[in-house]
Order: sequence, then C-alpha cells, then structure tokens
Amino acid sequence: MNTAALEQAIGYAFARPALLEQALTHSSYANERRDSVGCNERLEFLGDSVLGFVAAEYLYAAHPNLPEGELTKRRAAAVCEPALCAYAQSFGLGDYLRLGKGEAAAGGGRRPSILADAFEALLAAIYLDGGIAPARGFVLRFLERQEPALRDAKTQLQQIVQQRPEEAVEYVLVDESGPDHAKCFAVEVRLHSNVLGVGRGRSKKQAEQAAAAEALTLMGVALG
Repeated sequence: MNTAALEQAIGYAFARPALLEQALTHSSYANERRDSVGCNERLEFLGDSVLGFVAAEYLYAAHPNLPEGELTKRRAAAVCEPALCAYAQSFGLGDYLRLGKGEAAAGGGRRPSILADAFEALLAAIYLDGGIAPARGFVLRFLERQEPALRDAKTQLQQIVQQRPEEAVEYVLVDESGPDHAKCFAVEVRLHSNVLGVGRGRSKKQAEQAAAAEALTLMGVALG
C-alpha cells in the first residue's frame, strides 16, 4: 500500500506503517478479505478521545475567560461529524481508504460518516506511533482554521476602537513557554495600559487573534 503521498499531505511519516494501514481499513474491506490488519474501528474509538482532549486543551488555553458552557459549544462544533469530514476532505483522505467492493461502488470514500471515522482513526494511529506531540500538532492544523474565535478579530476590534481616531490598541507578549516544536504564546491586548483581553496560541499571530476575540466577547460584540 503506497501511502507516501498521504504521509506528505499530513506532515507525518509513520515508524510503524501497519498502524496507518489499519487506520485506512474500513470494516467492509476487512470483512471481505479477512485481512490480518483488521479494520479501523478500535482506532476510531481511541482517536475520538484523543481529539476531544486536544480540542478541550486548546480551547481552555486559548480562551481563559470563557465559561464552561461556551467552551463546550466550541468543542462540539470543532469535533462534530461535518467538521471532521471537512478536515478529512482537505487532504483527500477518502482516496486512500480501503473499502469493500460494495462500499466503494456506493461512493463510501465520500460518505461523511466514513470520512469522519477515518479521520479519528488516523489521529489515533499518529498518537500510537509518535505520542501526543505529533497528534496534537496534526489536530491543531484544523482547529486553528475552524475555531470561530480565529476569524479576523483584530480587524474587528480595531474598527470599533477607531471610532475615536486618537485611540489605538496595543498587543503585548506576556509569556512564552513550551519546547520549540510546541510553543505557547500569551498576549494581552491593551488600550491605554488597560487589559481588554488575553489570548494564547501556538504563534504570536494566533495569540493576538485570540486576545482580540476575547476582548470582543467581554465587550458583548459578536464575532464575524
């Protein structure tokens, strides 16, 4: 099974290729072939938990002042089937799935439920092969694009502040932690030295967006 192109697309090379092969094997294929690798259902089970943890960890750090209910809503939006299907489609995961003849003929490689399950299985395979760091990095590629607070909150906040031409906000880096491959930055957005919001992210730009998003939330302004 030639999966080099997929490994390149996801930015991760497996030390144990059998894990990747299992993640790509749908039960319909395993049942038809009695494949020794097995299907991806057990990996899907594990991947669901890894995904939930990484999403919760990310949202908790990025939005220190959001209440539990709002964090729960954002996590649900980030890990629901339509979101996972979109993540999988973005790197053509369906083209690599091993499906039974009937499932393949019915277009199973485009079915949202199959793609969402395969994404979770792939995440679990990365986790088992390389640990939490590459698994987290893989998930964050998608969460950082999908998470609503990462819309251009900075521009929106600036437009509000500039209703008074003499006003301007300032973004101040207040903390930097973690190893080089998993840095976490904390930024405050200030107006006249008053802190309007605090944001965290894996880059300064992301942290600034999160800080602006929190400022808007505290001001009662809807993002978007």
